[in-house]
Amino acid sequence: MLLQQTKVQTCRDLLQQFENHEPATGGERIRFEGIEGRDVYNISAVFADRESLVIAGRVEGRSTEFSEVIFFRKEGEVWKPHPDYPVYELQDPFFTRIKGELIFGGVRVIADPLHPHCIVAWVTEFYRGADIACLQHFLSGPYHMKDIRLIELADGEIGVLTRPQGYKGGRGQIGFVKVGQLEDVTAYLIGEAPVFEDQFASTQWGGANEAHLLDNGLVGILGHIASFDEEDGSRHYYAMTFAFNPDTLEKTPMKIIARRGSFPTGPAKRPDLADVIFSGGLVRREGGLADLYVGAGDAAAYRIEIADPFLEYEQL
Repeated sequence: MLLQQTKVQTCRDLLQQFENHEPATGGERIRFEGIEGRDVYNISAVFADRESLVIAGRVEGRSTEFSEVIFFRKEGEVWKPHPDYPVYELQDPFFTRIKGELIFGGVRVIADPLHPHCIVAWVTEFYRGADIACLQHFLSGPYHMKDIRLIELADGEIGVLTRPQGYKGGRGQIGFVKVGQLEDVTAYLIGEAPVFEDQFASTQWGGANEAHLLDNGLVGILGHIASFDEEDGSRHYYAMTFAFNPDTLEKTPMKIIARRGSFPTGPAKRPDLADVIFSGGLVRREGGLADLYVGAGDAAAYRIEIADPFLEYEQL
């Protein structure tokens, strides 16, 4: 039985718990070439496609948020655009596999027709196929919602993680709903999904970036928790995890697993983004370890080896 969380958790409390465990620091910046002086950040984890390892990354200039998602393959010590794969006009790529299919997605931004340099809306787009070369669009989420994720559950149903804002979600809460098959997932269903209660403080926010089916049937979430400094306008994003029972929605408390200081120094798109990391993906490995992939400062990408954060949830 999971312990139902009865009070919200703040960034300050979670960060203090994180620091008390003397977490490892270090990691490495991932080097990209062939992107014409642009930045690569908010990457996916490494994954296999047609027997090759690839990374999907958000690629954009330092002075804009209009971006492309490019699939990279490793050549020597650097990652270069894969010549055989399409480029998508999206942000913040992610992937999963459901019933043998690759599910890929990202966020499409919408510009004001009268002011084409101004972003006025965004939509999460989903594609499916046997591999990257075969992807076909099959779903668009609700307007103004990012961090929508899908997962195949232990019983074959499909779990849908959402992140409403505004009246229902404040600055950003995590929601969840189950359906029988991919074809049942619609923008309306995503918008109506109930949210987890008592998770984020009203002045803070969070979202799910990747969902993992654990050995005991629980869903492990790699996500982010964030806060905004009203005095200087800076943003603070941390990588976090928690787990929940998809049948009862009982959940564990969240825990921070990395912060910006866990990685080497590097550039930031703007000064207010200097303390931002965005969880991209996590690869679980043997021996109780995992590789965490993140974007940092909206300008760079990193990998770090950490203790597998999902192991404790599999003991529940």
